[in-house]
Amino acid sequence: QVKMTGKLLPFFFVFAFVCLGHAKEKPTNFVVFLTDYLGWGDLACYGHPVIQTPHLDKFAKQGMRFTQSYSACGVCSPSRSSILTGRTPYRNGVWRWIPGGHQVHLRTSEITSAELLKEKGYETCHVGKWHLNGKFNSEEQPQPDNHGYDHWMATQNNAAPHHLNPVNFVRNRKPVGRMEGPSSLICVQEAISWLQNRKDKSRPFFLTVWTHEPHLPIESAQKFMQPYSDISDEGIRQHHGNITQLDQAFGNLMNAVDEFGYRDTTFVFYTSDNGPEGKGTQGRTRGSTGGLRGRKRHTHEGGIRVPGIVRWPGKISPGTESNTPVIGSDVFSTLCDIVGQPLPADRIIDGASMLPLFEGKPIVRKQPLYWRNHLAAENSRVALRVGDWKIIGSDDLTSFELYNIARDEKETRNLSAEFPDRFETLKEKLKAYDASVLADGPDWWKNDKPRTRKPGKSKK
Repeated sequence: QVKMTGKLLPFFFVFAFVCLGHAKEKPTNFVVFLTDYLGWGDLACYGHPVIQTPHLDKFAKQGMRFTQSYSACGVCSPSRSSILTGRTPYRNGVWRWIPGGHQVHLRTSEITSAELLKEKGYETCHVGKWHLNGKFNSEEQPQPDNHGYDHWMATQNNAAPHHLNPVNFVRNRKPVGRMEGPSSLICVQEAISWLQNRKDKSRPFFLTVWTHEPHLPIESAQKFMQPYSDISDEGIRQHHGNITQLDQAFGNLMNAVDEFGYRDTTFVFYTSDNGPEGKGTQGRTRGSTGGLRGRKRHTHEGGIRVPGIVRWPGKISPGTESNTPVIGSDVFSTLCDIVGQPLPADRIIDGASMLPLFEGKPIVRKQPLYWRNHLAAENSRVALRVGDWKIIGSDDLTSFELYNIARDEKETRNLSAEFPDRFETLKEKLKAYDASVLADGPDWWKNDKPRTRKPGKSKK
């Protein structure tokens, strides 16, 4: 029995009261904030000694920071497709970055998190870069509204002419024209306005904000470059300012989420689509991998390991850190798990739910971490990770490298000769898994293999 206001109430009344309280618990809102080729070492909270990211640093202290967060590919369109579908890129069909007018697109036969959440009563919104079709804002290919979004304002790929005062945004299939300000702040303001103007604010929401920063063509507002005014190299000032610019945009959105009263009921996941562009030695491509091997396009760690931070008040302890590997496709499975949505049973879902991790338990992963990148060097185009071990294979799977990531995250020592049994086991597993993935998706990639990239020539 429980004593209340001086009277004794039968236990079952108290039990019913508690259950009723749980029944009225508000559903979880979701925000997925994705930046464009931000390196694993580009944020202050990931160890960058110069770049100022106060809002993301604060956010990291409010939730969990992943030290081994991965994108599903070393280039953008594929990793984006995986976040929305939970399926590895060659399986869902978005196997390559998508040039304007290209045939590759996210097919309506794929099931997105926006669609599933919309069916559960969620309002859905996407702002920023889309890059999941070649024929953008055309009836010839699916647009964001065909994939479950009620409201969207997006560009096909990059902001044009660059990040300041872009002219190529489209809102719900209508061109917007020139917009004033940095593209990331424009995207966040659109998201804030959408949140503010929703007619039924009791409904839960799913919001994806995908910034253009710090993708080329980089252009930063002067006030965000001011902290780096003592740096003589204009390219560094522009790059660093671009990250501080997107950090401000992220901060604006989090402030709005808090001010609108959504903080305690909102799951926010922040990450990047791949590693940093270029060599990091000239121009505005000065992103940092934090010392990891490789950069954008690579299947080595520097191309696929990215920042990953999640906040979920009351469910995730503030200021925590996890070295458990997670990947972009896990976002789909996690959202489904949170809302009690069974995963689609008619297809393979590669992502696993992160929910057990938040409760101090291991992730149950039915599919291994796997990458195939059409722009990686031919001798390191495919990779598979099982536990601490990662095997990298050539495009035709005739040559391989083996690394223990826990002991050698910079992948400096190929262990294939030292651990022959493990090497043979993982080699056969990679071959079999790669074949199953290629057999599962559409055959676009068979007739559209890119030419071998010459260093310094490709812009993507």
